[in-house]
Amino acid sequence: ISRGVKSAVAQLKDQGKDCDIVVVGDKGRAQLRRFVGERIKRSATDVVSPGSFNLAAALSSELIAAGAADYDAVCIMYNSYVNPAVYNQLYKVVKPFSGEGESEPMMEYEFEPDTKSEVLVDLYEYALTSQIFHSFMDGAAAEQSARMAAMEGATKNAGEMIESLTLQYNRARQARITTELIEIISGAAALED
Repeated sequence: ISRGVKSAVAQLKDQGKDCDIVVVGDKGRAQLRRFVGERIKRSATDVVSPGSFNLAAALSSELIAAGAADYDAVCIMYNSYVNPAVYNQLYKVVKPFSGEGESEPMMEYEFEPDTKSEVLVDLYEYALTSQIFHSFMDGAAAEQSARMAAMEGATKNAGEMIESLTLQYNRARQARITTELIEIISGAAALED
């Protein structure tokens, strides 16, 4: 994720655009602080994985209060679960509802006077909350999948090591028994002479 964020920041800079970063988690903040620290505007630390809908709602409320509607879009970067062995890094772009004339959003609906802008802000906040929460859940599934794959690999390696050590132990035990038998037979043969 950190590499993806750094790459996205570089691409935006090449296009002459500016961006701000909001980081969820201590590890991501520590990694990004070294490279794009001046762009980090907010960070949520001590987050229990997986993130809850309440956390997503709090983050989106804070983003809206900080002026997220003034940005061209909010880009969410996260790991997405594909299958038990694979996860991909994805990003979602959530744009605010804006436009004039023919491109004005929700033209098909009738609103009370002066409530349309409030409804659009609330709808944008809910859409942002939903996408953040989905990213939390998808990231948690990818994380659990990666952990499961790592544990399966560790279990397989431990099983192979147990087999190897058991074989080595049995060979040493057999050599010791053979040595004792040779000593007993040699002692018995010496007594007969």
